Amino acid sequence: MSNTLYNIKDIVAENERRRAAAEAADVYDPLKGIGCWGDRVEVAGSLVPRAVVDRHPEYATLDRVEQERCRIVEDFEYWCARCVTIKDKMSGRNVALIPNVPQRRLLALMEEQRTARQPVRVIMLKARQWGGSTLVQMYMAWMQLVRHKGWNSLICGHMHVTSKSIKRMYNLLLKYYPRELLDDPDEALRFTKLEGQPNVQQLAARDCLVLTSTARSEDTVRGYDLSMAHLSEVAFWKTSDMHSPDDLVRSVSGSIAMKPDTVVVLESTANGVGDYFHDEWVRTQMGRSDKEALFVPWYEIGIYRQDVDDAQALWDAMDDYERKLWQDGLTLEQINWYHHKRREYSKQSMMMAEYPSNALEAFVASGSNPFAPEHLDELEKGCDEEPIMTGDITGAGPGGDLALKDVRLVKASNGLLRVWELPETSTPVAVKYLVVVDVGGRSPGSDYSVIAVWRKRDNVRKAAIVAQWRGHIDHDQLAWKSAQLATLYNRAVLAIESNTLTNEESRAGESNFILHRLDKVYKRLYRRESGQLGFHTNVKTKKEAVTALIEALREGRYVERDREAVNEMRTYECNRGVYAAKQGKHDDILMTRAIGLLLLDDNGPYRPAAQPSASLIGDSWMPRQRGVMRPAGRHPGQW
Repeated sequence: MSNTLYNIKDIVAENERRRAAAEAADVYDPLKGIGCWGDRVEVAGSLVPRAVVDRHPEYATLDRVEQERCRIVEDFEYWCARCVTIKDKMSGRNVALIPNVPQRRLLALMEEQRTARQPVRVIMLKARQWGGSTLVQMYMAWMQLVRHKGWNSLICGHMHVTSKSIKRMYNLLLKYYPRELLDDPDEALRFTKLEGQPNVQQLAARDCLVLTSTARSEDTVRGYDLSMAHLSEVAFWKTSDMHSPDDLVRSVSGSIAMKPDTVVVLESTANGVGDYFHDEWVRTQMGRSDKEALFVPWYEIGIYRQDVDDAQALWDAMDDYERKLWQDGLTLEQINWYHHKRREYSKQSMMMAEYPSNALEAFVASGSNPFAPEHLDELEKGCDEEPIMTGDITGAGPGGDLALKDVRLVKASNGLLRVWELPETSTPVAVKYLVVVDVGGRSPGSDYSVIAVWRKRDNVRKAAIVAQWRGHIDHDQLAWKSAQLATLYNRAVLAIESNTLTNEESRAGESNFILHRLDKVYKRLYRRESGQLGFHTNVKTKKEAVTALIEALREGRYVERDREAVNEMRTYECNRGVYAAKQGKHDDILMTRAIGLLLLDDNGPYRPAAQPSASLIGDSWMPRQRGVMRPAGRHPGQW
C-alpha cells in the first residue's frame, strides 16, 4: 500500500465536495422533464421534447389528456413515470418506474439511435441489480403500446425462468396501465395465448405478438415477422453440436429489418472470455459491429453505498486498489461499501467478476487462464501501432532457388502480411531476427498458418514482433513464403513447427520432403538436438514454451503488435496441466510467441560465435538447460 502523505481533513472535505456534485447532477423529475434526455422546450412549466412541439404546434392549447397522449409518443421517460408500474426489488411494493442513473445512460444510447432514424442495436455488459433488463423490456413495450401496431417482439433467455420473469414485468405493466392514454380506453389490454403456440402471447388491442423462448429453442423465431428482440444473459447460452449462440443471434437478427424503431439488445453479466458474448463485445469495442456498447460499473448503482463512521480508520484500512478507486473519483461511502463487500469473497478476482469497476474486470476468466489479466493489459498497449505496410512477399519464382532470389515486399490492401518494422541492415552488426512458423490447415475452415518475424533483443530494445503473415495456404507454399521472409530479415533462423506437417492427413512423407527440400536451399533452418528439422511440439516442449511466454509477460520482455495475439492469450486455458485454446478458439498466433520466446536469447546482447554454423547466423540451434534454447557450440556464459 502506498505511503504517500495525506491529510484526512482534506480527504473528508474532498469527499463532501464529490457528494455534493453528485447530488446536484442527479436532479431528476421525468414528469416535469428535468434532467431528461434530448432537446427540450418549456411548455406550461414542463420541459417536453422539441419533437412533440414540432409535430403538434397546438400542443400548448390542448387539454391535459391530449397533451399526455401527444407527449408519450416522443418522451419515454415521461411515459415510464406516468404509465409504467414495476415491483421494487428492495421493498417488494409496486411503484412507478423512475429511471435511475444507469438506466438513463442506457436510454440515452438507444434514443440517440432512434431519434437519428437508425435501428436500435445495443450490447450491454451488466453488473448486478441496476434494472437494465427492466429498462430494455419497458422500451420495447413503449414501442408496442404507444408508437407502433403490429410490432412483434421476442424475449429470449438462457433458461425459461428468465423469459418468464421478463414476461411478468409486462403483465404488471398492462394491469395498471392508465386507460385514458389508450387509443381505445374501453378495449381490454391483456395477453391471450395464440392457439397452438404456448410461448406466443397476443396483444390483440395493438395487433402484436410477444414471443418467449430459450437459447435452445431456435425454431421459435422461425415464421414470425419480428421487429424487436431482447436477448438476455447471452454469455450463459450453451454451445453444442445442435445449437450455438452465434447461429441463434444470426437467425433472430435476420428476421428483423434494418429500419427505424426496430430494436435488438444483447445483454448479459460476464461469464469469462472467449464465448460468443465476449467476442461480440470485443468486436463492438473495435467498431466492427452494428451495435453500441454499454457497461455500467458497480459504483454507478445507487444502492452500493455505506455510511462512513470513521474516515481515518477507513483510509488506513484501504489497500492500493481501493486507493485507486479514490483517485478515480469515488466517494468514501462507495469505497466503504466495496471494502466490506469484498470480505465475502476469498479472492479479489471473484469480487471483480461480481462487482466490476470496468469491463475488463467483468470478463475475468474463471481461473483456468494461465496468463495474468494485468500482464495482458500491459502487453496490449503495444498493439495500437498500425503496420507500416500490408501486402505480401514474393521472389523470382514460387519455389526452389528462384523463390529466394529478388525477394521483395509487395503492397496490397487485402494482403495477409503485415509489417511493423522493415529489416535493419545498415547497422555495423546487422540486427538479428528469428522467424517462427505455426502450420495450420489448407481449407478456410481449418486452423490458420502463421509466420511470425521476431526482432531479437539488443542493448536498447526489447524483443519485438516486426512482421506477421496469417492465412490458409498449401504447406509447400507456406514453407517457401517463410523462407522468403527469413531471407529478407537478414537471413534469420527459420523455425518451422513440424507437428502439423507430419500429422495432418498422415502426410509424414510430404513433411520430410518439404523440409529437406527447403533445407537444401535455405541453410538456416532450426534443428532439434536429434538433428531433425523443425520444432516439435509435444507435452514437454509445449509446457516449456508456454512457461517462457508466461515469464516474458510477467517481466514485460517483448513488444506485441497484433491485438489478436492478446485475444488468443485471453482465451487460452490450462485444465489439469494441459494447455490448449478454449473450445472454438485459436492458438496459432500464441504458439508463434511461445516458441519464439523459448528459442530467443533474452539474457544479453548477441555476440557472434566462432563458428557460423553454431550461432544464430548458423545452420542450427540446440536446446540449452531448463527448457531455454541456445545455438549449438555455445557456452551459456556466451549467450
